[in-house]
Amino acid sequence: MVATAKSVLVVDDEPNIMLSLQYLMKQAGYQVRLARDGEEALAAVAANPPDLVLLDINIPKRNGYEVCQAIRADDRFKSVRILMLTAKGREVEIEKGLALGADGYETKPFSTRALAQRVKEMLEMERA
Repeated sequence: MVATAKSVLVVDDEPNIMLSLQYLMKQAGYQVRLARDGEEALAAVAANPPDLVLLDINIPKRNGYEVCQAIRADDRFKSVRILMLTAKGREVEIEKGLALGADGYETKPFSTRALAQRVKEMLEMERA
């Protein structure tokens, strides 16, 4: 039996970051979809829930905190993991993201190798 590839939704409004994350996740063997803003992200999750969302905080229409909160408020998506990815690295911002239900938090700039490893670990964890 062949395991289907895990899916990752990359949510960022910066084209260069989207492209590099898309490439990185595809290299790691994941199916990748992209969203450029909060509304697109929520529509993508509702249409086909990914295994993990790489979520920037500073995105148009609905910010990453609002997207995280909306995903967590819907029981259909409780298995979706959320890794916030942002330039905002202050302790208060990290705590807010985790309090809203993010499973992890990475600050930019990030090591691509470390990020790929973090995604792998998060996808292997069982979500309660």
